[in-house]
Amino acid sequence: METALRYARESWSLPLPVTIALILAALVYLRGWFHLRQAFPGAISVWRAAAFVCGVFVVWIAVGSPLGELDEELLSVHMVQHLLLMTVAPPLLLLGAPALPLLHGLPQIFSQKVLGPFLRWSVAQRLGRVMTQPVFCWLAATTTLLGWHHPAAFALGLESHSWHEVEHASFLAAGLLFWWPVIRPWPNAGRQARWSIVLYLFLATLPCDALSAFLVFCGHVVYTPYLSAPRLFGVSPLRDQAFAGALMWVSVTFAYLIPAVFLTTHFLSRAGGEDDRLIPTAARSPGNPGASLGQL
Repeated sequence: METALRYARESWSLPLPVTIALILAALVYLRGWFHLRQAFPGAISVWRAAAFVCGVFVVWIAVGSPLGELDEELLSVHMVQHLLLMTVAPPLLLLGAPALPLLHGLPQIFSQKVLGPFLRWSVAQRLGRVMTQPVFCWLAATTTLLGWHHPAAFALGLESHSWHEVEHASFLAAGLLFWWPVIRPWPNAGRQARWSIVLYLFLATLPCDALSAFLVFCGHVVYTPYLSAPRLFGVSPLRDQAFAGALMWVSVTFAYLIPAVFLTTHFLSRAGGEDDRLIPTAARSPGNPGASLGQL
């Protein structure tokens, strides 16, 4: 283990572009959050701001920390990256209700001259409605997961730094799409029945379970680049692959089971009432700061 940690530390260098981009995203969010809190004290709670900042930090851990130096040596580390980008960071970012703070955190002239016309564009609005439908979100997440775990695509990501970055970006984007119908951050209308999201989460476990079971029980190394990778922990590629599959199996099951149980109990307790618990209070009220979106 010491050898692996030394290898990661010695080969790691701070990725400035991604680090600066993530810091700027957090600062823009916090700037908008402070402005909203001053004008509307109950707009977005502190825990939501903390969730967003934690989500940004999780993204950095996945793509900017020394963890990334081990993903070409261990499939299990690569799997941790995928889980962080698809399962951990996206719900944290969306729980921060990022639309309002980001809109208010950007320079006003940019919001009015660039974002405003784009958000009022009918094509963009129709595209947004399609992309936030549960069916589309489920298909996007499933296609991304299975597509990048095809041996040829996986090897391409390992061999090319550019494609590796595209892989990470697509996992994060697919994760944001997947969790959108579950969390329903403002301004999502959330017209779908909440009980259907329980089925949505259950169906999402199926492709993950199938891929995990294949990696655990197939009996041969699926991703051949790991055959020539150094044995940092003294673990064979086959055992590393089985551990990676088991890690995804367990992590995804719990990540989807917990919100499914929460939604089920909440749905039953309210007996069909509207579930707006995850939507910021100010975003649901007339005359709220969200009205500024229509003024852009």
